[in-house]
Formats: sequence, structure tokens, C-alpha cells
Amino acid sequence: MDTLNATVARLKEITSSEVLREVNASLDSLGDQDVVDAAVAASEGIARLEAVRFRALGRLSRHRDGASSVVQEVAFALSVVDGHAAGLVSTAEALTTRLPRTLGLLDQGKVGGYGAMKVATATAWLSDEDARAVDAVLEDRIPDRNSDQIRKAANHAAMMADRDGASRRAERNRGGRRLTVRQGDTGVASIEVEDGPAEKVAAAYTRIDREARALRAGGETRTLDQLRADVALDLLLGGQGGKSERSEVFLYMDLQTYLGLNDDPAEMAGHGHIPASLAREIASGSNTVLRRIITDPLSGQVLDLGRDRYRPTAGLGEFVRVRDRECRRPGCHRVAQACDLDHSLPWQFGGHTSDTELIYLCRRDHRLKDEPGWNYQLDSDGTLTITTPTGQRYDSTPPPLHEPRDEAPPF
Repeated sequence: MDTLNATVARLKEITSSEVLREVNASLDSLGDQDVVDAAVAASEGIARLEAVRFRALGRLSRHRDGASSVVQEVAFALSVVDGHAAGLVSTAEALTTRLPRTLGLLDQGKVGGYGAMKVATATAWLSDEDARAVDAVLEDRIPDRNSDQIRKAANHAAMMADRDGASRRAERNRGGRRLTVRQGDTGVASIEVEDGPAEKVAAAYTRIDREARALRAGGETRTLDQLRADVALDLLLGGQGGKSERSEVFLYMDLQTYLGLNDDPAEMAGHGHIPASLAREIASGSNTVLRRIITDPLSGQVLDLGRDRYRPTAGLGEFVRVRDRECRRPGCHRVAQACDLDHSLPWQFGGHTSDTELIYLCRRDHRLKDEPGWNYQLDSDGTLTITTPTGQRYDSTPPPLHEPRDEAPPF
């Protein structure tokens, strides 16, 4: 334990704010080349620290015998999204077992963590023997290269190591095509077809680009980028570029905001907050369906769904869905409509089917809850406390539909 504490203390000392302040203060006196040299030295230092992080994550995975829940724990501990955490863990496992020379390049500061992840991804499908062979080939090819160069070099070396396997991998990859949505800043999001057949993706882009350019030539004032995006969305929605495409979204908005009495942000399920003006525009659509939700003015939490009867006889699942809005694990934003209604305390261990013990979790986090060492505790106010196998605690509270108020609305 003393050795462990000393190791952690030493890492904190290396990256202490006092040391960094001294370094930052000295930068003002450096010339251009010296500043570049300082940036290079910093990048090399970051790579060496990333090597430490990968070794630590690799050891954690080995301690847990490769349990899938390690990804979620790393996401919590490092405050990163699950996809990035999964990449870190899989890269750590590869570097500490099959790719020792790439890990050595990290130790030397010659390859960064992102480049190492590219190598791990490119060799993930190879046997251990072939992966080590590729690792040896790349040792002299990838130092001081950017991530795209590393990706290309690693993919080429992997295909050369197992050509038959490369063909099977291409077939599997094409079978793994999927559609994903990534939420952006206020009012925007991205939709992407991942791992689609290259020829179809190219053909689709050509069609979208052709129609966008035709619109532009016809006098459209939108930029080509805007036109491509608009054409693509209209085609997906079955339209011809008009403005009346129909879709279903769940929008949570204060009545006072809806009436224009204030400009509090509204929330779109799965996306986040949007400006009041945009929320009113969406809510005023000809096909909009409004639903009354009663909240506690002091907390903003949901009390009722606007039925004639009080909550205990209302649709329990619907109530919890409106209260939670999204998957309750911190950092997961899958909308409740696409999640599972689950007991925080499993039914077989004494859980009750009531709003004080029910939560919405996406399918992945529903399964995570049943992994050994994970504990979920739901308090009467709706606060969910998740305890990880290492004893770390994370709280999740249903977001209020509005800010707490101490006065009645002006109507």
C-alpha cells in the first residue's frame, strides 16, 4: 500500500500545478523555435504519461478478468464518454499484451496515445502472433508520424500479415453498418451512417452533392455545405426539399416559456437544452401535440401528468419516463422512450414496483447494473446513487423541468 501511495503521489507531483505554473511562466521569454520545442517536449511528456495510463487501465482489466463493466468504470473515473472509454480499455489491453513495441514508442514520446489507439484498432482482428509481427514491422515506420499516417501504415501491415483474414474482416465490417446520432451544441445534432459500403456511401454523396449544386445554380443563397445537409435530411425524411417534413421529438418546456412570459431554455429529450425561441417555434407546428405536466414549484420536479386522478393511479411507467427523461446513468443520454423500465433494487431481492424504486436505464446500463460489484440506490427524491466495484460513488438526479420558484406565475 505504501508503494502504491508513493506511486500515485509521484504522478501528482510530476503534474502538479506549481510545476506547471513555473513552466508556463517561462514560456513568455521564449522565441518562436523555442516555443515549438516546448510544445514538442510537452507532447512527448504527454505520450509518456499516456503510457502510464494505458498500463494502469490494462492492469485494471486484468484484475477484473476483462469484465465489460470496466469500460463504464473507466468512463466514470476519467469523465469520458463510453465510446472513448471502450477505446482506451481495448488499447490498454492490446498494448500491455500484444503490442509491446508500440507501448515502448509511447514511453519514448515518439507516438502519442491517439496514434497508439490507431495501431490497436488496426490489429484488433489479428492473432496474437500476427499482431506481434505487425508491431515489430511498425516500430520503425510510425515514430513521429501523424495519426492518419499511422492508421494507414498499421492497416497495410495488418493486411499483409493476414490477407485472407483481411478479406473476412472487410465482409464483417460491412455487416456492422449502423446509423448513429451525435448531439451537438444548442439546437444542432449529427446523423451518420457508420461503416456503410464504401461504394454506396460514395454514390449517396455524389447524388446529394449533385442536387445541392443544382439548387445552388438555381439561385439558392444557402452555402453548398448547408444545401448538402438540407438535401440529405429531406431525402431521409422522404421529402423533396420542402419545409414540412414530419418527425417526432419530445420537448419539455415551461408553460410560461411557451406563452412568452419568460425565455427559460426548454429541453429536447436526448439532445439537451435549446433556446426558448426555438422551442416555441417547434411547439407551434401544425402537427404538434401538447401534454400538460404538473410540477412542484419549489423543486421543478414532476408531480403529475395532468390526469384527473393523482399519481398513484396514473400510468406508472409513463410517470417515471417523464420524470427521468433519459437513461439515469450519469453521462448516458439515450431518451427514456428507448430505455428499459427497471427496479433500482431487483424485484427478487425485495424491490417494489413504485415510482420510488423504478428508473429508466438503456439496455446496456440495465445489464451493467447486474454486473458484480455495481450497486444502485434510489432515494425518495429520485436521486440515484451508483457505486462502482472500486467504491466510487456517482449521483444522478432527475433534472427539474424548470428552475425552483418562490412566487406564483403572473396569470
